[in-house]
Amino acid sequence: MIYETAPAKINLTLDTLYKRDDGYHEVEMIMTTVDLNDRLSFEKREDGEIVIDVEHNFVPSDHRNLAYKAAKLMKDKYNIKDGVTISLEKSIPISAGLAGGSSDAAATFRGLNKLWGINDSLEALSDLSAEIGSDISFCIYGKTALCRGRGEQLTHLPKPPSAWVIIAKPDIGVSTPEIYGALTLEKTSKVLTKECQQALIDGDYERLCKSLGNSLESVTMGLYPEVEKLKNTMTNTGVDAALMSGSGPTVYGFVQKERQAKQVYNALKGCCKDVFIVRLLG
Repeated sequence: MIYETAPAKINLTLDTLYKRDDGYHEVEMIMTTVDLNDRLSFEKREDGEIVIDVEHNFVPSDHRNLAYKAAKLMKDKYNIKDGVTISLEKSIPISAGLAGGSSDAAATFRGLNKLWGINDSLEALSDLSAEIGSDISFCIYGKTALCRGRGEQLTHLPKPPSAWVIIAKPDIGVSTPEIYGALTLEKTSKVLTKECQQALIDGDYERLCKSLGNSLESVTMGLYPEVEKLKNTMTNTGVDAALMSGSGPTVYGFVQKERQAKQVYNALKGCCKDVFIVRLLG
């Protein structure tokens, strides 16, 4: 039996540059991980089947699950005869902008790399993972990175300064294709990716807080006013910075004192049920 944790990611920045010929948007974003994890275990099967064992009403256990897709891709790529039972314990909210599914897939690549004795490099797994999802390459490493292309071209960066993160997801799900479909590049706000990158290099917490930005935030808030209301509530509780992650609807805030984190947490528990206090990892 092999065990892997799958940490959630947050966007420190997300900039959409232009629409590509393949229909995707060219992005430039800085992502890091937080201490909010799904947990996976992997056990060999002799019948060659891929079985996903998950107790969650909204998480598929068939070929639609990204962990299943990762296992199938590895089985085909490396000509593996064994099957696997993947037991998945979800803690990361789904359809939240936290890359829960992508992180589960990344954990599957790492776990099966050991279970099936493939022993390939993380770099090779990252390259392979781009075939099934844009954020999985980042999640393979679980560090802090500047991500370009569709998100699969990585430049690793220093981890962020120490901070508490309050994560809150409104009681709605958001479709990433819907948000990108409503995106008008001329109306997006300026995103300070270079400033954020320098703040990480310098370990400058205040500069990091000032450089957070997400060009999808106004799009999601236009469609889902709950997201703007949640961010305003978080800002009014005195966080050092707040931002929507990914295409939303999750909003997070930074503080440096645990007591303050608990105050923000208590203020947000009345707004939505999915609220967490975690640490930055990266």
